[in-house]
Amino acid sequence: MASDSTVANVNGGETGSLNGEPVVKRPREKPQNKVTVVLGAQWGDEGKGKVVDLLAMDADIVCRCQGGNNAGHTVVVDSVEYDFHLLPSGVLNKKATSFIGNGVVIHLPGLFEEAEKNLQKGLQGWEERLKISDRAHIVFNFHQAVDGIQEQQRQQQEGKNLGTTKKGIGPAYSSKAARNGLRVCDLVGDITVFEDKFRLLAEHFQRMYQNLNINIENELEQLKGFAERLRPLVTDGVYFMHKALNGPSKKILVEGANAALLDIDFGTYPFVTSSNCTVGGVCTGLGVPPSHVGRVYGVVKAYTTRVGVGAFPTELNNETGDLLQSRGREFGVTTGRRRRCGWLDLILVRYAHMVNGFSAIALTKLDILDTLPEIKVGVAYKVNGKPLPSFPANMDVLTRVTVEYETLPGWCCSTEAVRSFEELPPQAQSYIRFIEDFLQVPVKWVGVGKSRESMIKLF
Repeated sequence: MASDSTVANVNGGETGSLNGEPVVKRPREKPQNKVTVVLGAQWGDEGKGKVVDLLAMDADIVCRCQGGNNAGHTVVVDSVEYDFHLLPSGVLNKKATSFIGNGVVIHLPGLFEEAEKNLQKGLQGWEERLKISDRAHIVFNFHQAVDGIQEQQRQQQEGKNLGTTKKGIGPAYSSKAARNGLRVCDLVGDITVFEDKFRLLAEHFQRMYQNLNINIENELEQLKGFAERLRPLVTDGVYFMHKALNGPSKKILVEGANAALLDIDFGTYPFVTSSNCTVGGVCTGLGVPPSHVGRVYGVVKAYTTRVGVGAFPTELNNETGDLLQSRGREFGVTTGRRRRCGWLDLILVRYAHMVNGFSAIALTKLDILDTLPEIKVGVAYKVNGKPLPSFPANMDVLTRVTVEYETLPGWCCSTEAVRSFEELPPQAQSYIRFIEDFLQVPVKWVGVGKSRESMIKLF
């Protein structure tokens, strides 16, 4: 009778025989690090920065995977308000490495100006702990100028624009897709080759837009200066993430910019951003295999806001909308534009959950609802009296929907000093449980103010 024997093979697995048949056992899998992801579940401005700041306090690496300085995250620490656009919010953690991934488009004057503003507020040593992927694309000043021209043309041709931030994000991603964009590796590489490519790209846009003025030599001179400051920060992003994921135990946090309903594929197209701000953007924007994606937290504001134009089924053009706007201080961090406000739209959030698969929810700005005697929540859409089975792709349909609401009692008292779920008024607890039941996703945090301390952890 054949005996069973086992020997190690060259690949680290084991070979052997069982009843005379060769057997190959898989090598033992090494424990791997997973990334924790924070994503917006509405149209942005949900308070992702605060959730990231909370989780970043004990993170080892905090990453941005997409978008550019069209994003705006506010973080309040010790009564100091920091505004981040390109820098990950986690840059405030002096023990963490901040990483800007290949999916981000970087406007270099914007990056260094942002750092300077936050330095004056108390941010220290950011350059020692920031890494930037060599594959990230660059937003040039002319991309921003083109963004403004395109908005002007839309206004003239169709009488409506997209409401972009005019930060050059769309034109930069267009260059990326058209394969004539320039990346960080180009700028810190052979500068003469970069100059030639830059001139070709600038001339390409000048041919497309007759009234576009580009001072090519001035911008090149500025970029050469940035190249020297940039060079120590640049790394091979794929290798950096691979080492982080497969090395010693690390807490890795990914901060999504924009939000699900602004995603280029899944958002309210064409009133969207130009990147994937859903969970797929984490893999492509950082070079992270899907098997390394761990918990995905969706950030949901206790009501709904939207900056710029586009369909907004639960919008309130009345005193309640004005109240939410003023109490919530709803102005865009990047543009300063007034945000449109409306009731919480759970059809929209459920759709975001379908795409992202949220592990849990962070519900923010609950305190803004403190003065309302009753609160409505959107729970179904109808068009011409017929229920819509899913969130529509066609924006003409979305503009025609009527919303069915569930009306819940308000609590008419301040929640700002509350620090535990049990201390919340029963009506506020019911509001949170209603959201959980509808989405079938647990609420892990509830925000009742601006500071770190005002995030109530439920579990």
